[in-house]
Amino acid sequence: MVDQTERRAPNRPATVRPVTPRQRAARAARNGGEPTLEFAERVPYDAYVQASTLHQLQRPLSSDPGEMSFLMVSQIMELYFGLTCHELRETQRLLRADQVWDALAPLRRAALHLEGLNAAWQGLRWMTPADFNRFRNLLGEGSGFQSAMYRHLEFLLGLRDPALIRPFRRQTDVHAALTAALAAPSLWDDVVALLARRGFDIPADLLDREVAVEHDPHPSVEAAWVRIYADPGPDNHLRLLGEALSAVAEEFGDWRWNHVKAVQRTMGAKVGSGGSAGLAWLQRSMSRVVFPELWSARTAM
Repeated sequence: MVDQTERRAPNRPATVRPVTPRQRAARAARNGGEPTLEFAERVPYDAYVQASTLHQLQRPLSSDPGEMSFLMVSQIMELYFGLTCHELRETQRLLRADQVWDALAPLRRAALHLEGLNAAWQGLRWMTPADFNRFRNLLGEGSGFQSAMYRHLEFLLGLRDPALIRPFRRQTDVHAALTAALAAPSLWDDVVALLARRGFDIPADLLDREVAVEHDPHPSVEAAWVRIYADPGPDNHLRLLGEALSAVAEEFGDWRWNHVKAVQRTMGAKVGSGGSAGLAWLQRSMSRVVFPELWSARTAM
């Protein structure tokens, strides 16, 4: 995890200072219940949220007013990708420590963040092909396909294709981080390892497989989930884990489908800006299932 001091802008000291409940009460009494309007330094909210920095990051390439929506929604999605990755990594940490109950909280937060990510698509529902065409050419080969943080999210969810990190070879830090993510177990790998530790019959070759390669569904993992769901009791934390994982997979699947619909609405079946077949490529990518045995097991339940 990055130390918070590393996130501060150069030559801009932090001005967020902790206060106690007693200090807050004293301030409210001095203010007569009104908000504080005078600060010796930078406004604490801006020092914490970096709002003034965030609002300087929108740099449209055209004079078309609609481009701002496209740009900002894209940036909002990037933030949600990063936030969801943060929650899934915390989930992994807790599962590796066999703290299944505690892992439910970040996993459920991840599902809610993905809900927010899906809601962001609503800000682009106004865009027709004519609207997009007014600035699309100025984007050059820029494409959402090139989102490094989205690749991190896919890798964490178990969707793995080593070829997809090639575009980042000349961005050495980004490429190194993606390479490390590809070489580390996915969340699903950690779940399967947890099932083995809990006594389910998971073959050793599945536990020792090359994690950089996408997981193939396995009957033993499916059978484990069938057994888990056979116990509806409130103390069955593995079943609760399965439901939380299902919610994440559903919301992520909705995001991919919403992406397909947005492309259909704004550019039909035109080729993609990043060199792909566009709509056809996205439709094919949806065939890759997140947490596959969690879904196939339902047929046998």
